[in-house]
Amino acid sequence: MRFWRRISFVFQVRKSIPFIKDFFISKEVATKSKLISSLLIIGYLVFPFDVIPDFLVAIGIVDDLAFLSFILQHIVKIAPHSLKEKHGLLAEHSKKVK
Repeated sequence: MRFWRRISFVFQVRKSIPFIKDFFISKEVATKSKLISSLLIIGYLVFPFDVIPDFLVAIGIVDDLAFLSFILQHIVKIAPHSLKEKHGLLAEHSKKVK
């Protein structure tokens, strides 16, 4: 069940773009948190090691989606309460915690 929630979260990335932008320009977010998140994103783009090769199209992108999901959920988790509330992620995040 948790896996499917993560996959659905990834497919909502387009909705998350304004949140991610606000996360990186917000003065409420610690520089350390921004740096860690940036390094995770850049590290994945620079070193896209695959557990499952992408030429296995149907299942090859699963590890890519899982890692993208991990990064996005990490950003949501460390974001300040006010930013989550502004973008309507507070209710979604509390459902996932339970």
